[in-house]
Amino acid sequence: MTDATHVTDARDTAEAAEATGTLEYAYAVVREDGIPRTALERVRGVAGEPVRAVRHLGLAVLAGSVPAAEFDEGPLRERLEDLTWLEGVARAHQRVVDTAGTNACVIPVRMATVCRGEEGLRRLLATGRDRFAAALDRLEGRVEWGVKVYAAPAPAEEPSADPSAATSGRDYLRRRGAQRRAAEEAYGRTEEGARRVHETLAALAEGARLHPPQDVRLSGEADRNVLNAAYLLPREDSEVFAERVGRLAGREPGLRLELTGPWAPYSFVAAEGNGRAEP
Repeated sequence: MTDATHVTDARDTAEAAEATGTLEYAYAVVREDGIPRTALERVRGVAGEPVRAVRHLGLAVLAGSVPAAEFDEGPLRERLEDLTWLEGVARAHQRVVDTAGTNACVIPVRMATVCRGEEGLRRLLATGRDRFAAALDRLEGRVEWGVKVYAAPAPAEEPSADPSAATSGRDYLRRRGAQRRAAEEAYGRTEEGARRVHETLAALAEGARLHPPQDVRLSGEADRNVLNAAYLLPREDSEVFAERVGRLAGREPGLRLELTGPWAPYSFVAAEGNGRAEP
């Protein structure tokens, strides 16, 4: 996880961070004329700091000053292995991006992108200017919606599969085989239902991304995740999309649909260093 560390401008301004004890944590990029000032006034960053906009070349990066003792390269590598700390930072990072993106087009920057001083932030904008500008043009007025589809776990083994209930070894094997075939058929129906859901929703969206299903140990969900998808839509189409998800939820027996959003278009940008793929 330590590859998320992204410290810029380290050579010529390291002494500035040492003097102030702070670094600049970058959250997202917006157009200079689209800075969400009201939103920034009501949100705090990963260290509880106020978030401000630093302008350069027609763009602005939303950033906050964070303690070097936690976010400099060495300490950050260690803290990124602390799942409790990491979860808190991830939630705060997303909160800033989503608050800023309520009424503005924002390009999320990868979590834990840290610069040394405002000059480092300006270098970040200068280095990624063409990519940021292209993404802002493409994603203006768009939001991301997430849809997860869950299937109930396979039913517990029936008592009839108990060897003591079988009249012979052959009978026991026959019953076990029937149960396996029933489970395989149920799994196939689940996969087919998830495919239908995705095809229907993808046809309504300008873009779609399929993410790996969430592990039940991480999601906390008892049911198996069979679809984990993101959809890119014009903001004004959000209500229609949400209504369609609601209708689909009642049409696929054995499946449970979960809708989240609207979010900033995390899955559809390739902002500086965040590793996302272009649509």
